[in-house]
Amino acid sequence: MDEVHDAGASDAVISSAAAEPGRAGSTVALIAARRRATGVASAPALLLTVLGEFVLPGGRPVWTSAFVRALAEVGIEDKAARQALARTADEQIIRSHRAGRRVRWELTAAGHRLLTDGAARIYGFTGEMSDWDGNWLVLAVTVPEHQRQLRHKLRARLTWAGLGTPAPGLWVGPDTTKEAEAARVIRDLGLGSSAFSYIGRSGVIGDVPRIVRQAWDLDEVAQRYHDFIDRFQRVHPHTPDAAFQAQIRLVQEWRRFPFLDPALPRVLHPTPWPGTAAAELFRRRRREWHTDAQARWAEILRAADIQASTGAV
Repeated sequence: MDEVHDAGASDAVISSAAAEPGRAGSTVALIAARRRATGVASAPALLLTVLGEFVLPGGRPVWTSAFVRALAEVGIEDKAARQALARTADEQIIRSHRAGRRVRWELTAAGHRLLTDGAARIYGFTGEMSDWDGNWLVLAVTVPEHQRQLRHKLRARLTWAGLGTPAPGLWVGPDTTKEAEAARVIRDLGLGSSAFSYIGRSGVIGDVPRIVRQAWDLDEVAQRYHDFIDRFQRVHPHTPDAAFQAQIRLVQEWRRFPFLDPALPRVLHPTPWPGTAAAELFRRRRREWHTDAQARWAEILRAADIQASTGAV
C-alpha cells in the first residue's frame, strides 16, 4: 500500500538553504540543516538530496513508491523511507495529496524556495573566495550564558553565513557582503541591543593566520575534502542505475561543504588547499552523470505512474 506510516515526533529536516527572514521555524530549520548536512547520510538527508536534485527541477508531484524505490537504490529500507517522507512533511517542505489508497507528494512554496536557495549555494560553491579587498566583517554579540538554546541558534546561523568565532562573543569573516545576513540573524534572534558590527582592515596588532586557525578548523575541512576527492575520483558508473546512485551520493557528500568551509580568500588558506580541486571534481562528476541519472529517475517515475494507474499495491 502506497501510504506513509506515522513517524511520530521528528527532527527538523531541510535542505542546506538559507531560510527567508521572518518565516516561522526558519531558525530551527537552519540548525537542523547543519546537523543533517554535516552528519551521516540518513534517510531524511538522502531524501532531501533527491528532492533538490530530481524533484525540484522536475516540478511535478511524485508518488510515495517512487521515493521508496529511489531511496532503496542508495540502501534505505522501505520503512525508513516512509518515515523520512513523514518527517519532511512535518517540516512543511513537502505536502501530500491522497488519490484513493495512494499518496503523491509535492514541494510546498516554502520547500521550493528553500531548495532553490540551497541549490544555488551548493552548486555554486567553489571552496574559496575569488576576490578580496582585505576588509573584514567583525561582529561582536553578547548572549547570556544561561540562554544556551539562543547561543546554539546564533552559532548555527552565523556559521552558515561563513563567519568564524576566534573568541567568545566575537565573529569574523572576510566576506563583508555577509553583513546584511548577519544583521538579519541578529534581528531575528532579538539580539540587536547587544551586538555591534564593524568593517575594516586588520591593524598591526595580532597574528591574522592565528586568528584564522582559531576561527575555523581548516585542518578538519581539508581532510574532508581529501576524503571526498579520494572517494569520487575512483567512481565510474556504467549504467543509468549506477549513475543515479552515484549522483545522489555525490551531491549528498558535497552539500556538507558550504556548512563546513567558510570559503576564505586564497591568501588566508593553508597551502595547498584541496577545496578548489574538490569543487572541480564535483562539477565534473555531476556533469558526467547527469543525463544517465535523470534517465533513471524518469524510469522510476514511469514505473510509479503505471503502478498507480493499474491499481497495483
